[in-house]
Amino acid sequence: MDDAYVVGDPDGLSPLQAEIRDAVARELHAQFALRADRLDLADLPEVAYQVTLRVVDLLGWRRP
Repeated sequence: MDDAYVVGDPDGLSPLQAEIRDAVARELHAQFALRADRLDLADLPEVAYQVTLRVVDLLGWRRP
């Protein structure tokens, strides 16, 4: 059993994993807002890139 469940974290994520999940959710929300709540297949590479940048910032890594 994962330690997160033992200490009562209902989603079973470590604090870092929860931060990454939240950062990804915030970026996806922003991308949907920018694109009028619609993502076309052609938009996915740019959306993935923006999500990656959000995670890179969260981890404190240098951007490409």
